[in-house]
Amino acid sequence: MAEPHFSLAVYCGSRLGEDPRFAEAARLVGHWIGSHGGQLVYGGGCSGMMGTVADATQAAGGRVVGVIPESLVAKEHARQACDELHIVQTMHERKALMAERSDAFLALPGGIGTFEELFEVWTWHQLGYHHKPIGLLNVAGYYDGLLAFIQHSVQQGFMGSWQLGLLQSGTDGPALLRDLVQAAGCRAVGVPLEAVL
Repeated sequence: MAEPHFSLAVYCGSRLGEDPRFAEAARLVGHWIGSHGGQLVYGGGCSGMMGTVADATQAAGGRVVGVIPESLVAKEHARQACDELHIVQTMHERKALMAERSDAFLALPGGIGTFEELFEVWTWHQLGYHHKPIGLLNVAGYYDGLLAFIQHSVQQGFMGSWQLGLLQSGTDGPALLRDLVQAAGCRAVGVPLEAVL
């Protein structure tokens, strides 16, 4: 394929979760990325939502860049079908390379690893280490509690509202994806959104 119009890091679970809407959201996100000429940068595994978003991206014509530590190659079933599969030594290398290769970041439902990745790029943004947009797709109310707690942190004076404003959250996948890509200043894609999802 031609040079990708944008490169989006997606953080999500290596499990599918209990609600089928989680996997469906991963599939739709991957399809949106691929059908809009984009590139997925993700954790490099085949299992769970990670595998679902990668399969859907590639099936829709997008590029897939996987980054996985050597110690997780067997555990997370490294996806050999990636257009690029980078096997690194540490989690620090994994996250740094994913951030370097991405124009924007999106978190889908996931566990502690997803939380950690999201909070790290958010922290980096508020410290000025990057100025790339960050999104949180709140599928089926999965992140309602987290978003309420973050708002509580602002109310209690441990965060400023400007820090909260660095994180775009939403329930509409296509709208959030479009906003992230546009905020990143990537080349516009000529496919109408309504024709994709």
